[in-house]
Amino acid sequence: MTRIAHGILLWCLLTGMHAVAQHKMPGEKEDARLRAILAPMLEQFRGEAGIYVHHLRTGKTVAINADTIFPTASMVKIPILLGVFDKIAKGELAYKQELIYKDSLLYEGEDILGSFKSGEKITLDKVMMLMLTMSDNTASLWLQSLAGGGAVINQWLEQHGLKDTRVNSRTKGREGNRSIYGWGQTTPREMAGLMARIYKGEMVNKAASERMYRNLTRNHWDAEGLQQVPPDVRTASKNGCVDEARSEVILVNAPHGDYVYCICTKNNVDQRWKRDNEAWVLMRAAGQAIWKHFEPKSKWSPDPAMGQF
Repeated sequence: MTRIAHGILLWCLLTGMHAVAQHKMPGEKEDARLRAILAPMLEQFRGEAGIYVHHLRTGKTVAINADTIFPTASMVKIPILLGVFDKIAKGELAYKQELIYKDSLLYEGEDILGSFKSGEKITLDKVMMLMLTMSDNTASLWLQSLAGGGAVINQWLEQHGLKDTRVNSRTKGREGNRSIYGWGQTTPREMAGLMARIYKGEMVNKAASERMYRNLTRNHWDAEGLQQVPPDVRTASKNGCVDEARSEVILVNAPHGDYVYCICTKNNVDQRWKRDNEAWVLMRAAGQAIWKHFEPKSKWSPDPAMGQF
């Protein structure tokens, strides 16, 4: 093969791989100015980072490593939530049905539900509140079981167009994935898209989507990207943190148009659980840059004293 042919082949492979990596969706328009702000932040991060931003009104997006698979950590609780609401929609569960806690459900940690005594009663909606608001892991695993297990949830995800977002924990056949990604896996594009579809009433059904969105607006863990948005602006979110991976997905009902973004990290060099952890610093910087980009006339800025809370 000649050098020219080699060059053409290499060009085709590289451009083809780039097209797959970006995975641009119909109607998307790249926000080049915002990309120029965010790209250096991710490039300087010591680890791997990806982000997907979508302004829902204008359709403008930023996709940097947006189709790379990352660990979800506790963001996997959104797919579990969907699995439970699918069961509710089918009449197999009831939103406020009474459940009985058993000691065998305990997932060791500092969870509220794990402090219950065996035989105590709690309603399903409160278990879901604990899973989302407090990121309660005992609640999460209980709900995963009630939804039919990880395999059932994953089948539902695949049927609804999510090819990479999966539950790995306690899911037969996904032990290899769990060894790499932990409890669950996703991409920034898919997780942001999932949040947007819930907001737009497209997941399970309109009523279920609205209930899920309202529940997702009550996050106790709001110290990173959420603190870069004024407190009087509604947000829906879920974050996930383990030593080597920190991520969050946030939908902001901003004055000049709703936007959603998901930022994920993995293989983090800095694994400290301190406020100045590099991944958390990145999340705050990205969240603030995105807010200022879409709301340039906003005079609000985070109070530095908020870092103590």
